[in-house]
Amino acid sequence: MTESNGISRRRVLTIAAGAAGASVTGAAAVIGASTPAHAAKVAQKIVKYQDTPKGEQRCENCLQFEAPSSCKTVDGTVTAQGWCMVYAKKPE
Repeated sequence: MTESNGISRRRVLTIAAGAAGASVTGAAAVIGASTPAHAAKVAQKIVKYQDTPKGEQRCENCLQFEAPSSCKTVDGTVTAQGWCMVYAKKPE
């Protein structure tokens, strides 16, 4: 299924997985030696970011969230109570 802007959910998740791996294995190994790590972040609109949670899913309990207001995979400022499509629950 393709979003109206031409970017598929699979592509978004692939970018998110790459950015998450970059923090562990090094950005150069995951996204290319000539591309800075911050280039892997996705625009909020693409991942349907919202400032409110989706049930129990919210940024503050997401693996990608970096307190106080940023994300490993989503560009820009995010709130602890926000949510987006790349939400991944932190292991307990």
